[in-house]
Amino acid sequence: MPESELQSLAEQLSLRYFHKPFVHEAVYNPRLRTTGGRYMLGDHSIQVNPEVERVHGREEMIGVLKHELCHYHLHIEGRGYKHGDRDFRELLQRTGSPRYCKPLAARQARRVREYTCSVCRMKYERKKRVDTARYRCGKCHGKLEETT
Repeated sequence: MPESELQSLAEQLSLRYFHKPFVHEAVYNPRLRTTGGRYMLGDHSIQVNPEVERVHGREEMIGVLKHELCHYHLHIEGRGYKHGDRDFRELLQRTGSPRYCKPLAARQARRVREYTCSVCRMKYERKKRVDTARYRCGKCHGKLEETT
């Protein structure tokens, strides 16, 4: 949906569930990776991950907007707007807003690198690349070679 529709949807949801107007900006932010949306304290805008609707559909998008609107209205009123605050949890319950967003993508398995000592054949598995010119075998101080 275009950003104008997102803005309109946020305004409608605010009036319907919170009985208060949403007078700030709702925009897409494609840089969001691990979250469905976020409320910005500084400018009171709501940013939504565009992948939410593509992956999970419109209902999940509505849930994300309602969740962020809970943060928005509580912050504007000077009440507890954080996830751990009682005001926030109660407003989530009253409006039927989800506490969490469904996962957007399965976490990619990281490549495991294997290094072998050229002297004693000791094997080392690492997630991050090892500088073989700088690091040596912990057992015999032999030279390490990447095997995979």
